[in-house]
Amino acid sequence: MNRVSSQVVAISKEVRKELAADDKLFAFCSKLQNKTAQIGIIGLGYVGLPLALLFSRKGFRTSGFDIDPGKVEKLRRGESYINHIPGKIVTEQIEPGRFQPRTDFAGLREMDAIIICVPTPLNKHHEPDLSLVRNTTTQVGVHLQPGQLVVLESTSYPGTTDEELLPILEQSGLHCPASSYATDGREVTCAEASDPEFFLAFSPEREDPGNKQFQNHQIPKVVGGVNGPSALAARALYQSAFDRTLMVSSSRAAEMTKLLENIYRCVNIALVNELKLLSMRMGIDIWEVIEAAKSKPFGFSPFYPGPGLGGHCIPIDPFYLTWKAREYDFPTRFIELAGETNTAMPYHVVNAVMEALSRQGKPIYGSKVLILGVAYKKDIDDVRESPAMKIMELLDAKGSVVAYHDPFVPRLGPMRKYNFALESVALTPEALRAYDCALIVTDHGAIDYDEVVRESSLVIDTRNATAGVRNHSEKIVRC
Repeated sequence: MNRVSSQVVAISKEVRKELAADDKLFAFCSKLQNKTAQIGIIGLGYVGLPLALLFSRKGFRTSGFDIDPGKVEKLRRGESYINHIPGKIVTEQIEPGRFQPRTDFAGLREMDAIIICVPTPLNKHHEPDLSLVRNTTTQVGVHLQPGQLVVLESTSYPGTTDEELLPILEQSGLHCPASSYATDGREVTCAEASDPEFFLAFSPEREDPGNKQFQNHQIPKVVGGVNGPSALAARALYQSAFDRTLMVSSSRAAEMTKLLENIYRCVNIALVNELKLLSMRMGIDIWEVIEAAKSKPFGFSPFYPGPGLGGHCIPIDPFYLTWKAREYDFPTRFIELAGETNTAMPYHVVNAVMEALSRQGKPIYGSKVLILGVAYKKDIDDVRESPAMKIMELLDAKGSVVAYHDPFVPRLGPMRKYNFALESVALTPEALRAYDCALIVTDHGAIDYDEVVRESSLVIDTRNATAGVRNHSEKIVRC
């Protein structure tokens, strides 16, 4: 058994002689310790950009790589394209030269650590689409240098790092032998000697856009390597920027950790969505029930119903595990049932709109519906997988005239599955009176719901946003 200390930088020369990959690991950790390591982040979206700015603020020379020249040019001008990241924060890192946005992937050869943060969507058959991960890894492999650490943060099924990334990277001629190890979170015990020429690990992203309670450096980083030295290298990297890191015993365990987090939320949201539908039939207010239940100080965590799932994680990630489970002849019934329940919610919302309009003597065909909020959750500008998109598609298919208002999303351009080409309308009393129905899909805090109810002829509320509205409550239909 080969025991590898996580305090590689501080150990004596005598002990280092016993370590596998001692020279490369020691050199890598030394660069992190004295802040001479260069960090490269590939993909400057909702995960990659905050991560790049974090490493830059911690004193590392950080390069952000993206194939979108528009994003890179904005960042170079000190502008931000993500609502919750002010341009001032970008400027503070650009001007002293600590953060360099770039499109030239040849610069990867200069990096000591390369972190991949690209999307992992589903295809039209709800199967994993790893094309962006594979293409990015191929680019990394072209420029791979001895002693570099490569970390995947993009969510995927267990086995992606060692089954997909490792063979691509080893086409460079450099090798990183996969081997088992055990860890107590501080030390690594290797079952066999491992002498990697580069390091490879997985660390799940845990970004929560718009969450003001936790800054990204406060959220613990989980790391797992394809071998012990890789796990230690990844731990050392994130330890230099995050308050806490946790090593697990493999990249697969780290990949499964991320899936468990999101499947937990997916299943519980599906449960409360189902209970909402039942409560409606029984004449019970599910929101009142949740508030009462969460008064219990143990054994209960509140989840809330809504018009469907959104964001790049919860609607997508569970299907990565479902797909992988087929390889093991294992049915994932909870995940699939939760997916069915959550996928059905936009259809429930549209049926509620149709029934409410019908009670007013209006057919849904030709009715003008104003969607309030198209981001996938309140007070952010992220529309990825937002249930608003499916609801708009369904309303359009039924002949409704659809418009939207969202203070964080001024326009809807082409997306992976949708292309509405709409701009946000001003939320004025005149505009509200011009529509047959105001449909609250995202409960942004900047919207005056008293005014919405007062000026609209009908309000469909999927988020309980109008709970505090006392006047004209007869106009409100909660669904």
